[in-house]
Parts: sequence; structure tokens; C-alpha cells
Amino acid sequence: MDKLAVLITTPPYSNLTVTAIDYIEAALRLNVNIVGVFFYQDGALHANSNIHIASDEYQAVAKLTQLHQEFGLALHLCITAAEKRGIACDALSEGSAININPIFTVSGLGELVSLTTNSTRLVQF
Repeated sequence: MDKLAVLITTPPYSNLTVTAIDYIEAALRLNVNIVGVFFYQDGALHANSNIHIASDEYQAVAKLTQLHQEFGLALHLCITAAEKRGIACDALSEGSAININPIFTVSGLGELVSLTTNSTRLVQF
């Protein structure tokens, strides 16, 4: 069985993010084994719980939350990319309040290597 890893580098307000999430959902509904989704570069902004997208725009994080809960979709956040974008992942983040969405697992680039190694395909958005 094919195993898929997904790399998202686009912010939550990007049209390409909509395409990525639609792709992920379609794969899950077709019983494709998604080993994980890794959020890198501006994709790390998905984990910022302080970002609020206007109600008339696509709600990427709400959809990711639904897929995470419905399918157990693993959502990995690059810690370095997150910290560069003002996302505080722990109490040691220079006095900042923690603002990471709890659906994300804080990871490093080693996790991306692991996802890639454990999959037959990697798709980047």
C-alpha cells in the first residue's frame, strides 16, 4: 500500500493551502495511508492560535482540526520555522505566551526526514 507524506510551506490564507487540504482530504477518504503532514516555512503559521482568518474566507485550521480528529491525521510543526514566525511552543520561549494550536506536534527537521523515509511519496504545497 502506498504511503503518503505531505509538506505544507504555504500560509493558512493562501489559495494553495486550500488545494493542499482538499488533496489530503481526498486521499484520506480514498483510504490512502498518510503518514503525516509537516508544516515548514510559512506553513508554520497554521499553528499560530492568534491568527484569525475572516469568517468569509476558507478556514484552513478548522478543516485541519476536523481531519485530525476524524482520521487521526498527524500534524507536525517545525519548531524552528514556528519560532521564527513568533509562535511560542513552550514556556521557555523568551517570556512569550504559548500560542501554538494543540492539534500540532512540535517537531524538528528530523521528523520530516522520518516521514519521507516512511512514505513512498512526498507531496509539497
